[in-house]
Amino acid sequence: QVQLVESGGGLVQPGGSLRLSCAASGFPFSYYAMSWYRQAPGKERELVATITNAGGSTNYPDSVKGRFTVSRDNDKNTVYLQMNSLKPEDTAVYYCNDAASGRLLKYWGQGTQVTVSS
Repeated sequence: QVQLVESGGGLVQPGGSLRLSCAASGFPFSYYAMSWYRQAPGKERELVATITNAGGSTNYPDSVKGRFTVSRDNDKNTVYLQMNSLKPEDTAVYYCNDAASGRLLKYWGQGTQVTVSS
């Protein structure tokens, strides 16, 4: 069955960096555009990065553009999110999923907590 296992979160000071990983299994990973999403307490889930199935194109909202970079390794069935210049407002649980907000895979992993605080 579909599994998405996010890892790499933690506590980091403002201005710091983290690299998140998402290990995928149970579906043909290389066929799917993938995205990272985040949800902060009391807020709706928001999209933070998207990468096409072959990795040739990426897209970001203005809130993270220039700070976050999404990449993938289709041989390892893994998608990554490099986060630099982190801000307190980046604090959230981060999830990976298909680029249709999970409507294709119909599954959400446990996410990984990112906390940006001094």
